[in-house]
Amino acid sequence: MLDLDVTTILLLVLAGLAAGWVDAVVGGGGLIQLPALLLVPGISPVQALATNKLGSIMGTSVSALTYYRRVGPDLTTAAPMALTALVGAYGGAALASYIPAELFTPIILVVLIAVAVFTILKPQLGAHDDLRWEGNRHRWTAAGIGAVIGAYDGLLGPGTGTFLVISLVSILGYAFLPASALAKIVNFATNLGALLFFVPHGAVIWGLGLAMGAANLVGGYVGARMAVAKGSGFVRVVFVVVVGALILRLGYDVLTDLV
Repeated sequence: MLDLDVTTILLLVLAGLAAGWVDAVVGGGGLIQLPALLLVPGISPVQALATNKLGSIMGTSVSALTYYRRVGPDLTTAAPMALTALVGAYGGAALASYIPAELFTPIILVVLIAVAVFTILKPQLGAHDDLRWEGNRHRWTAAGIGAVIGAYDGLLGPGTGTFLVISLVSILGYAFLPASALAKIVNFATNLGALLFFVPHGAVIWGLGLAMGAANLVGGYVGARMAVAKGSGFVRVVFVVVVGALILRLGYDVLTDLV
């Protein structure tokens, strides 16, 4: 059991609220929520991952539903992608306890820098739908993306929504808004897949996870409605800003550990 004071709980709830908004717009809320959990005294990396999943699934459920009602994402893409992502996330979660905690931040930092450079160098990326393929090739590619990112989500987690969005935009050719809508459905499946492993193994801290999840849910609802109202241009700008801020934050952590 963790002995947390009121101030710490309030800060974690605020982290959940911010994470829900960011996750609903562009993904990557876990890069706010998980580091906050890892700062809690006495919590293990696996407990932090598991509790983060509980908070995140509450936010992704409401944002996915909001996007579904207002954007109408293509379920023929979402379904195979979500299914393979769920399986991949379960497998990744099973391996999570074998990854040294000190490797988490450097791995995520390198991937985020690559994503930021790619997005900035292609200013027209994600402005409009320009699908690369149709039919089975489109669905199989979506399923492959789901499996890979699902495994990453179960194993490490932070940035999954961001990686889903950039994959849907850069590989499949979606605009940022429909990509965000699809990403929320798939992200819900990855969170569920990870929890299917973590819950039976007793890794979730329920009280803390539910409190952060309630805040995440509110942030997710507000973020999804704002993204739908403002469109792909707004989502792209937020995407670049969030990725840049996260690179600075994680880069500082890496430098601090090296000094």
